[in-house]
Amino acid sequence: MPTAAPERPAELPGRGPGTDRSSRSITLPRGTGRTAARVGALTVCQGALMVGFGLLITGPARGLWPMTVEDDVNEGFERARTGTLTTLSSFASEAGNTMTIIAITLLVCAGLILIPRLPLWRQAAFLAVAVSLQALVFLVITECVDRHRPEVDRLDASPPTSSYTSGHTGAATALYGGLAVLALSRLRGPWRRIVGGLLLLLPLMVAVARLYRGMHHPTDVVGGLVNGSLSLLIVGRALFVDGSVTAPADAGKDGGATAAGGAVPAPSPATARADRGATPDKGRTVVIFNPTVTHEADREALRAVLARHGRTGAEFVETTAQDPGTGQTAAAVRDGAGLVVVCGGDGTLRAAADALAGSGVPLAVVPCGTGNLLARNLGLPLSPTAALDAALRGTPHRIDLGRVEGDDLPGTHFAAMSGAGLDAAIMEHTDDRAKSVLGWPAYVLAGVGTLRTPRMRVTVRLDDATALHRTARMVLVGNVGTVQGGTTLLPAARPDDGLLDLLILDPRGVGGWIRALTTLLRGGAKAPRPTAVDTVTAQDGDRSGVPVEFFTFRRAELTFDAPQSRELDGDPVTPGRRLTAEVRPGALTVLLPTGGA
Repeated sequence: MPTAAPERPAELPGRGPGTDRSSRSITLPRGTGRTAARVGALTVCQGALMVGFGLLITGPARGLWPMTVEDDVNEGFERARTGTLTTLSSFASEAGNTMTIIAITLLVCAGLILIPRLPLWRQAAFLAVAVSLQALVFLVITECVDRHRPEVDRLDASPPTSSYTSGHTGAATALYGGLAVLALSRLRGPWRRIVGGLLLLLPLMVAVARLYRGMHHPTDVVGGLVNGSLSLLIVGRALFVDGSVTAPADAGKDGGATAAGGAVPAPSPATARADRGATPDKGRTVVIFNPTVTHEADREALRAVLARHGRTGAEFVETTAQDPGTGQTAAAVRDGAGLVVVCGGDGTLRAAADALAGSGVPLAVVPCGTGNLLARNLGLPLSPTAALDAALRGTPHRIDLGRVEGDDLPGTHFAAMSGAGLDAAIMEHTDDRAKSVLGWPAYVLAGVGTLRTPRMRVTVRLDDATALHRTARMVLVGNVGTVQGGTTLLPAARPDDGLLDLLILDPRGVGGWIRALTTLLRGGAKAPRPTAVDTVTAQDGDRSGVPVEFFTFRRAELTFDAPQSRELDGDPVTPGRRLTAEVRPGALTVLLPTGGA
């Protein structure tokens, strides 16, 4: 009778027989297969969309505007040629050449992986996959769509591919657009936006150069821009937003994610662990920091700033996953702290403000997170050391807090904003690793998948006024008005006016979204800010055709027809059907530079 073979230990995914089980270098993150399948499916959709557009412009729509004026555009570029412009266009076109794209992609990816202090596998994969997928879709398009090149003198040899789409433009969009994303997320200081902006200009320069050199029609370069952008969007969402890959190879580099699910490891059981064992004393300085965004080098820099201002005995206390800052701050207040410094994002700041409310103990805000909305609205620098230095040079100012509660939501404070609907859904769908890697643009990527959040019905009771009945995509209560990118959602909100502001967003159709975005991008300059009483006496009906409404109040009760996603200062909380918000005037004392708030 044959004997059974001895049972062998189960092999981990990505490992072959005899592989060292302790090695992680070749272990694929969990969820890689699902993510690859999703990316593949979306890429097929991308290819179908681009091919369909190409068949449209070469078929039924070729006699329609703007295709009817494309020859005039190409001839105009031909007439405008000069020796200098031709030389410049040659350099710009070369930036999108196949060999240039391949060489830069390989060099950057190798650097992201091999530089000892910078092993960023996820970022390298993002760039390499986006460029590769763009090229794959381009090849499919050129096989399916046959379009002749413009009938002008062409300055380059015509490759044996269709004029649609522009491969140079698509490749440049994927590469330089990807580099811009990495630059905006990883660089700090004034060069961050300059470098990001220059990188984003490169695909446009390549597009213009290809038109100038007579190689493509205008719709061909537009197709290249769209093709490259879609590849970036698909891969960016898969790697940075969706959170399907749960064991990033670059753990520890993207905001402290670990190999086991990307969760931040819980520190020691002590909720308030003192960094370097500083000895507490009366009137001491306590620094509450989020360890996922405030690393050792950051703490050393902050310690140096504190020392320059004579605060050499500062005690550093880290937050935990179980207590994001409330307990640590409350302990500091109980033990007689004379100053509390909070280093983290809006969530850490909210937790600390909840404990500081009404205590009179001054707070120094050190923005280290993704949104940093309160710091932005208080006029603080977004560099942690600069913000701390500015605060320590400033004077105490009292600002308001909002207090909110609801079903399954115990009463707590918020410093910046709270809301329900679309904005809360975006927060729910934004992965923590995406915020660590990309910064606030992660919210933009997450928002793409949440724009179809269902409209809700809400009853609004403001102060002592009659109830208002509305439909809405989003309701937002704010103590401050400006969000990332300088966009003002609540134009009249002030952190020290003893009032809160309410935005009701209810766009309908493309026209409604355009009107809403126009109003918000203008900062609501022409939008009224009625009180509840003004609105009830001046308006009739349910205002169903108005895409944006603003109100001001001291207390608001919001009741929804069904459970809605809810958020506090950028952190999702339990969905529910009710939110009650009221202002607590002057509840928080903050150190601000002269002219702040």
